[in-house]
Amino acid sequence: MIRLFCLLLAVVLALAPQPGSTHALQPAYLEMSALGEDTWRVFWKVPSVGEGGSGGMMDLTAVLPDTCDERRPATMRFDGAAYSHTWIARCPGGLTGGEILIEGLELTRTDVLIRYETSPGQIDSARATPAAPRLTIPEPQGPRAVLSTYFGLGVEHILLGTDHLLFVFALILLIPNPRMLLWSVTAFTVSHSITLALASLNIITLPGPPVEAIVALSIMILAAELVTHRRTALDLSRRLPWVMAFGFGLLHGLGFAGALREIGLPAGEVPLALLSFNLGVEAGQLLFVAAVLTCGAVFRRLASAAMAAFAGGPGLRIASYAIGAMAGFWFVERVALFQVKRPGKGASFLHPANGRYRTTNSA
Repeated sequence: MIRLFCLLLAVVLALAPQPGSTHALQPAYLEMSALGEDTWRVFWKVPSVGEGGSGGMMDLTAVLPDTCDERRPATMRFDGAAYSHTWIARCPGGLTGGEILIEGLELTRTDVLIRYETSPGQIDSARATPAAPRLTIPEPQGPRAVLSTYFGLGVEHILLGTDHLLFVFALILLIPNPRMLLWSVTAFTVSHSITLALASLNIITLPGPPVEAIVALSIMILAAELVTHRRTALDLSRRLPWVMAFGFGLLHGLGFAGALREIGLPAGEVPLALLSFNLGVEAGQLLFVAAVLTCGAVFRRLASAAMAAFAGGPGLRIASYAIGAMAGFWFVERVALFQVKRPGKGASFLHPANGRYRTTNSA
């Protein structure tokens, strides 16, 4: 019976995403850097809509506290990935107690990461959401603000990252033993933590689109294992599933790092931000596993005997094919946009979600 529930959930996960939506974390970004007494350099970045900015700029505007002399960006320039503007604002009396408003945020599904200095070197972070588009700047909070902000971003990224959830869901189907499942999820967490840190610190540098294509390929491989792993007693997925989870986790960590690079890491708080983001990813992952297992247990009690019979071999195969088909679609979609020839330049990687070009060589 639990496998029938898993089949239904697999179909829902497969039908839910749209092209380019598997990594939903593309927040806007506002940074206010203190230059001296009552003076700030303001940087405002807004995601584009559509591939390569074809849909224009997302309709968001940062409005600074009313004590500032220039509260809004005058113009926005497109850099191939997002729209941005930098300007100097004077805010007599400082930022503490002032209110930052993100106009239009309540009509979107994105977030805004806000990084500000109340005085030179005194850095804090906050996050504005559609439900809370206003931020009243509090007294300096330091590391506590970084911890809460990046933890929330980590939870959000894993829960909105359908490809990562589909991989974890396939692990749940593949490993019926709860103890072995716990070890495998832990191995997956440890491995993606390693590559997340290395890639975020630029120790490992790989283009994003190939990494995302390989992430999709890892789900296809896991779906194939779901179909075949019961046929032999010697395959790796049956004997040592945590080894397979660890290996694939290294790839998924590179995908997490790509999202983290999009929003940036706060200077002076990089280790804490990395730890917080990773803890958030792990918390979201465990929430998902707990929800699937709980709902499966409830469904097992409620389902009829006939439905339970269907949920055996046929149900697992159908779920496996559904997972593999969706992962295959992502793989083909990402590879199709993988390499683009640009006039006068060499091959460039095109990010399928935000249209960002990354040239690998010059003509």
